[in-house]
Amino acid sequence: MPRVAEENSRMSLRIHSADKALLLRAVAYAHTDLTDFVLRNAMQAAKTVIAEAEEVSLSERDSLRVLDALENPPAPNAKLLAAARALPR
Repeated sequence: MPRVAEENSRMSLRIHSADKALLLRAVAYAHTDLTDFVLRNAMQAAKTVIAEAEEVSLSERDSLRVLDALENPPAPNAKLLAAARALPR
């Protein structure tokens, strides 16, 4: 199977020396390098932020209300009918 060229991008950070020292201390305990440590933790934080922004959690009561609305949708009101008629054909 042919290898796909992997594009790596460089990213620079300006950081206070005390913050860098803290990161380097953590890197030593984690037995890894600074790039791997920062990237691994930043990626996990990014996934958490995205999940919190994109996932919806409903209570059981609200889940049942959504399912009921899907199974028994309300009749269209005048505003919905007007919006549907205004759509381009």
